Amino acid sequence: MADKRAGALIVLRGPELVGIISERDYAREVILKGRKSHDTSVAEIMSSKVVTVSFSESVRSSLALMTDNHIRHLPIVDDERVIGVVSIGDLVRDIISDQQSTIEQLESYIRG
Repeated sequence: MADKRAGALIVLRGPELVGIISERDYAREVILKGRKSHDTSVAEIMSSKVVTVSFSESVRSSLALMTDNHIRHLPIVDDERVIGVVSIGDLVRDIISDQQSTIEQLESYIRG
């Protein structure tokens, strides 16, 4: 995960989403408990109750879902098939970009 700069990985059994494992899961369940990586399976430390969102869901509602569930990574599903994952940073960047665009349009309008 560190080599690829990934904060989380989805866990699949075939096409079925069965869990998600994050850097925090690893830190809390392996490092802080003094366990060894090679003796610990992903299934032991992953979160099996995964919150997902449809690809048609809005950025704002996805961000609200993440905030309400205290999660940083959100798998995107289409017809029960994982098609991607977004991070809270991805969504915040999108909202900031939209707000910046709105500000620039308003400034342009005000200047005439």
